[in-house]
Amino acid sequence: MEIAKLIDHTLLKADATKAQILQLCNEAKTHHFASVCINPHWIVLAKEALTGTSVKVCTVIGFPLGANSVATKVFETKDAITMGAEEIDMVMNISKAKDGDFTYIEEEVRAVVDASGDALVKVILETCLLTKEEIRLACLACVRAGADFVKTSTGFSTRGATVEDVSWMKACVGDSALIKAAGGVRTLADLEAMVQAGASRIGTSAGVVLMQGNSHSGAY
Repeated sequence: MEIAKLIDHTLLKADATKAQILQLCNEAKTHHFASVCINPHWIVLAKEALTGTSVKVCTVIGFPLGANSVATKVFETKDAITMGAEEIDMVMNISKAKDGDFTYIEEEVRAVVDASGDALVKVILETCLLTKEEIRLACLACVRAGADFVKTSTGFSTRGATVEDVSWMKACVGDSALIKAAGGVRTLADLEAMVQAGASRIGTSAGVVLMQGNSHSGAY
C-alpha cells in the first residue's frame, strides 16, 4: 500500500496563513501526496506552488455546513475550476437529507458534477449527523448524480470518520463510487483500518506525521 497517494493533505482552518499553505504544499511535494485540500481563497497560491508536480489542488464547496443554495455551489465550483482546482469536495445539503429529500440531494450533486468538468467530485455527507438509512440514501443519490467519491466528514462537526461509517458507505456504493474518510485519522493504524474498510482516499492534516510512522493529536 502506497500511503502517500491515499492522502489529501489538508488545511481548512479559518486562521490558516499564507506561510502555512506554502508549507502544506511543500510537504505535499516532498511526500508525493495525492492532493492538498484547502479553502478556495488559496487555490491560485497552491496551484503556483505545485506547478510541475503530480500533487492535485483540491478545494471545498459549500463548506462546512452544506447550507448554500445550489446556484451558489455551482458558482463556487466554476470559480474554483477557473482558478485551477482539480478536485472538488462539496458538502451536500444536510438539512435536505434529514428531511428525506434525496431528490434534492441528487439534483444538487449533479449540478456540481456538471459544473466541475473533468475535476473529481467528492460529496461530503457528514455521517455523524445522519442515520444509517440516511447515509445509504445519500450514497445512492450521489452515485446516481455521477459523483466520483462519497466522503464521510468535514472535520468540523461532532466527529470525523469511523470504520463503521466507511464500511457501511462501501456496502452502499459498491464499485459505483469511491470512499474518502476524513477527520480523526491520526495514526497509521487508523489509516490502515479505514482502507481495509473500503476507503480509497484519506483526508487528514497529519499526513507528514503518518509518513513518519507517528501519531497526531489534531482534530482533522
